[in-house]
Amino acid sequence: MLEVLKFYKNFPKEGVNFIDIIPFLQSREAFSKIVDALNKFTTAPNVAAPEARAFLFASPLLMKDGSSVENVIPLRKSGKLPFNDGDLIEVCIEKEYGFDKLYYRLSDIAAGVPTGDTFEITVLDDVLATGGTAEGVARSLQSLTIYKAGKPYKVRIKEFVFLVGIPEIGGRERLEKIAPVITLMDI
Repeated sequence: MLEVLKFYKNFPKEGVNFIDIIPFLQSREAFSKIVDALNKFTTAPNVAAPEARAFLFASPLLMKDGSSVENVIPLRKSGKLPFNDGDLIEVCIEKEYGFDKLYYRLSDIAAGVPTGDTFEITVLDDVLATGGTAEGVARSLQSLTIYKAGKPYKVRIKEFVFLVGIPEIGGRERLEKIAPVITLMDI
């Protein structure tokens, strides 16, 4: 499957080599294989999917037979999520080429399915490099108490799942301190 990927040197800035996973969306066979593999490794009923490519791979899991996924929690950039007062949470993330912010809604988590006294969440994203995005998202989510039907639930990150990993950058080690890490393929 690695042969499907495209690579761009010095994008989005000098020194960064961008891994383009869009070709997975341009092949029925490749996309089907990726979604089947994600379905196998995504075991939590709730999936946090950072903007924007993770949405494209998390959403089909809602329709897979035998899938444990029942809820996708989108994380978006500033100004992309409508929200009510008190519903929007800001997450500061560290990317390999700088800092950024993502946002999610508490109501999107509460729309999901708790397991016992927790909301178990898989953080699913396209590429694991430094792990800064996934770590920021996980730490923010795990700091929460979510109320559903008046009952409090803690949030637990069950696993991290990525399409592609770059082992020499060290993101896996960073995230394994929080939860298990699965990469479908490594470069």
